Amino acid sequence: MAFESIIYEKVGNVAKITMNRPEVLNAYTEAMVDEMLAAIDDVRKDDAIQVLVLTGVGRGFCIGADIKRPIRPYAGKAIGGVIDLREGIHLLAWNLWRLDKITIAAINGMTACGGLTLALVCDLRIASDQAIFTEASLVNGFLPDEGELYLLPRALGREKAMEMILLGERLSAAKALEMGLVGRVVPNAELEKATRELALRICQGPPIIQRLMKLSLLKQLNMDFWSAMEDTQLAQGVGSNTDDFREAGKAFREKRRPVFKRAGPK
Repeated sequence: MAFESIIYEKVGNVAKITMNRPEVLNAYTEAMVDEMLAAIDDVRKDDAIQVLVLTGVGRGFCIGADIKRPIRPYAGKAIGGVIDLREGIHLLAWNLWRLDKITIAAINGMTACGGLTLALVCDLRIASDQAIFTEASLVNGFLPDEGELYLLPRALGREKAMEMILLGERLSAAKALEMGLVGRVVPNAELEKATRELALRICQGPPIIQRLMKLSLLKQLNMDFWSAMEDTQLAQGVGSNTDDFREAGKAFREKRRPVFKRAGPK
């Protein structure tokens, strides 16, 4: 698939999707969503990839849908608006959420609405000190319909999430860090380097067991404690039969760092 709205690249064990509509702060269109879905599918199928980085070009990470180019491929169909969401931004958010590779949002600038969703579904968030965050749907008369009603309370707690949605205020990167919306803030000029360093550190870990960990963690968010422990037992049953697990034990006994196997380029 030829990409026009994104830049998709793979270097070693790290893949990167860069949203590339800087003139509109990377507001997404139907075409961009389709391209990102294709790129994520490629990451899913490529065993060499351990980490996916998501970022944007220019002053914006992503500000949500491009309202000048509305996504309405199902206009005129029964429950067309529902299907537009289900097959568009909701499908994109779901595919990022369930991807069994580690995902990092490198937040370079303005992040709002659906862009906030794309950041929040990633496993880790590192922000430029110039990044700005807002959920301005409600104050502009729209329901936050791109996933924030699920994601924000889990990231911030109920009251802070309600406040962010009801007031529509802009949060600085420093405030986002204080609230727990992002995990790290770095100088804007260092964002790419810091993100790459973080991705490479993750790539030193055991690839298969990382994937099992992520799948288990996501499932266990909605489990009771006993069910979560039973789920971990099953995942550990798979993990303990991998070369990575055996190498970790051998390295511990030999008092050295483990060297894990990886598919594809190092």
